[in-house]
Amino acid sequence: MSTALERREQLKQVFHEASGCIRCPLSETRTTVVFGAGNADADLMFVGEAPGANEDRTGLPFVGQAGKLLDQLLGEIGLERDNVFIANVLKCRPPGNRDPRPAEIETCRGYLHRQLELIQPRVICTLGNFSTKLLRGDPTGISRIHGQPEVRVIGPRAVRLFPLYHPAAALYTRSMLETLRADFARLPEMLALEPPPQPQLVEPLAETVPEAAVEQPEDLLEEAAEQAAGVEQDPLVVDDDQLGLF
Repeated sequence: MSTALERREQLKQVFHEASGCIRCPLSETRTTVVFGAGNADADLMFVGEAPGANEDRTGLPFVGQAGKLLDQLLGEIGLERDNVFIANVLKCRPPGNRDPRPAEIETCRGYLHRQLELIQPRVICTLGNFSTKLLRGDPTGISRIHGQPEVRVIGPRAVRLFPLYHPAAALYTRSMLETLRADFARLPEMLALEPPPQPQLVEPLAETVPEAAVEQPEDLLEEAAEQAAGVEQDPLVVDDDQLGLF
């Protein structure tokens, strides 16, 4: 079994591989690959859909208003960004923040699976409709299953999957913010549980793309909120330090 240091070094290798990825057409329109950032040995991992404009420019996930809300919600349960790892299904921004396409998801899937394998989180929070439907392999919308944990095999790992509303969708809707806050409050008790048993032979449950392309009302709300939430930030240079691995 690999040590935490060995896994960290392997994760850096995957980071460097992803940083130069040209496997799909998104490499032609992106500014920066947004691999993910945080603790390489985190028990808690967040997975969003894809980078937005600010993320594409800085190379870091969740750097706008939605990211500030995520930081606030983490603080309310005694955690900081340095305690978790944050990533997206796609590592490159789709033009115009459109939905990821099946071929793009399939091409990028291996990076997310390697992150799960090397970080070994106990709990994965899917943020919003798209990542929830994709990682669950089911078209059920986030409004029906948010805050309902379940054990799922994703790539090489069995994890507790915990669907959450996307912070962008809660920025301007008080009731959704309170729901998101209540769901966050359950995370400490889940993190205190023993990790789920790991399968001997992994048969991923999310190897096919669910029929998640049909926009639901909450999809439109999240998209509008994300577009309204952009904030200007100073450009950053992409290097190992962006990972925040320690």
